[in-house]
Amino acid sequence: MGEFRFAVLGDSVSEGLGDPAPAGGWRGWAGILATSLDADLLNLARSGARTGDVAGPQLSAALDHRPHLASVLVGGNDTLRGGFAIDRAAADLHAAVGALRAHGTVVLTACLPDPGAVLRLPWPLARPLGRRMSALNDTVHALSAHHGALHLHAARRPWVTSPGALSADRLHPSETGHRMLAADFHALLAGAGLTAGPAPRLAPDGPPPGRTASVWWMATRGTKWVADRCTDLLPDLLRLAAEEYRHTGRGTAPLLDHAAREATARALESLGVGAAAPVHTAGRAERSTTKRILLPGTDWAAAGSDSSGTTPITG
Repeated sequence: MGEFRFAVLGDSVSEGLGDPAPAGGWRGWAGILATSLDADLLNLARSGARTGDVAGPQLSAALDHRPHLASVLVGGNDTLRGGFAIDRAAADLHAAVGALRAHGTVVLTACLPDPGAVLRLPWPLARPLGRRMSALNDTVHALSAHHGALHLHAARRPWVTSPGALSADRLHPSETGHRMLAADFHALLAGAGLTAGPAPRLAPDGPPPGRTASVWWMATRGTKWVADRCTDLLPDLLRLAAEEYRHTGRGTAPLLDHAAREATARALESLGVGAAAPVHTAGRAERSTTKRILLPGTDWAAAGSDSSGTTPITG
């Protein structure tokens, strides 16, 4: 690896769950992308992490690493806990992305799919979770635009629905899904003129998980996951489901959507952040007003003659 440093902040999706590394542990999209960029990878992401973990110990360790590139993908676990509060999640994300950008780091962010829809939960349970995820994604959209981060609309990308792209637990990407994410982030960087190296390959090293793997996961690790959610999220989710039933019966369900949007707007306004503006998508990006930094694989000779203020990365 060279002197180019890449720090990864987040939860199990960025830790790499669903994509076992050959030597043990997890590789994931971040490891695949780091190899493509020839980057010195510091993966701080951990399963179960919430926005407060990212804005706290993970951010501190990342700043000590002095990364040229960092990713912040987190919040899904917050939506799957009792007492979810969008204002707290927004403040954490604002602090983490803002601190990294203040140190000149190029930051990658992403919105993620709704777990209720992915798990195909009944509508009284899925709708409240979907509302929480929408609030989180809207917040990430707005903060990405505010801080000049590169944002990937991952919730709309094929890995969410492509056969074999989800792991045995049906919540995390498989190796195929992680490779899709890595390729999307690489396209995002290339579209912004930040790298020109070869994209990660999409072909997986092994076959996707089959139905037997999903059954085995539920019989072993999955039962503990469900039990944990039953003691934490379930009481809150049952309350939300009852509220969903009442409003649906009265024809006032749109009021719940409106209340969620208003709470998100208030959270962003309290941080001095405006409503979400058009942000970066895979393969296409708006020109940033900040100085661009070229990542490994860029044509350095061409970069030297660029009049846009682009400068190559240095250690």
